[in-house]
Amino acid sequence: MRLLFLGDVMGRAGRDGVSERLPGLIRDYGFDFVVINGENASHGRGLTESHYADLRAAGADAVTLGDHAWDQRDTLTYIEREPTLLRPINFHPTAPGRGANLIDGRNGHRVLVVNAQGRVFMDPVDDPFRTVEAAVAACPLGEQADAIVVDFHTEATSEIQAMGVFLDGRASLVVGTHTHIPTADARILRQGTAVMSDAGMCGDFNSIIGMDADEPLNRFTTGIARERFTPAEGEATLCGVAIETDPSTGLCTRVSPVRIGGTLSQSLPFA
Repeated sequence: MRLLFLGDVMGRAGRDGVSERLPGLIRDYGFDFVVINGENASHGRGLTESHYADLRAAGADAVTLGDHAWDQRDTLTYIEREPTLLRPINFHPTAPGRGANLIDGRNGHRVLVVNAQGRVFMDPVDDPFRTVEAAVAACPLGEQADAIVVDFHTEATSEIQAMGVFLDGRASLVVGTHTHIPTADARILRQGTAVMSDAGMCGDFNSIIGMDADEPLNRFTTGIARERFTPAEGEATLCGVAIETDPSTGLCTRVSPVRIGGTLSQSLPFA
């Protein structure tokens, strides 16, 4: 089975990049399942229902969120009727939506997708290790799930590394999101789980983590907010990670970073 995970979609540039390139990637590389983090897709903050629909139409089988989950107020309502849209599982128990779901892929595979948020340098949330472990234990890899993908939305590299080791042998892929910068550590752990500390973003890298550089630079140099942050709108680099799994176990047999388009060095799936 081949799975593709794309990092935080950043504004219009990221949405356009996904719409233009993802259908061809699915066709050319035979991806059976695609997960996209969409928490910055709408003006850099949150995900409107129409933009969620655009990501699904481009080929996303599941869309995950993060600390900006509720920045677009309509998400509080439409997430309840969209089983393929996930918010962090360790949000407050009264939060709308769901943090994990077993989703049917385009070729009949069943994939458990889990979204969680870290606690290091992030807003206070419940224990991500306990909540993720409960979701994985309820839908074991190789039994109920053909693959398990965990999107861990966190600031600290150490926290995502710990989650990868914690789930080694119990998940197909544990991947970090949130920082927007792709890391160079994609690998398969000893018991067969692929891990990557941050998938990066789908956005314009001629920017400061996806935002037009002027206002972030102004705030760094003066300490004074002058105007709102606005997403950069140049050509996006699609960043993420691709994996292949063993059909009998669901564990990873091959992992490949993905960087396509824009200004970063290019890395095609399984090149």
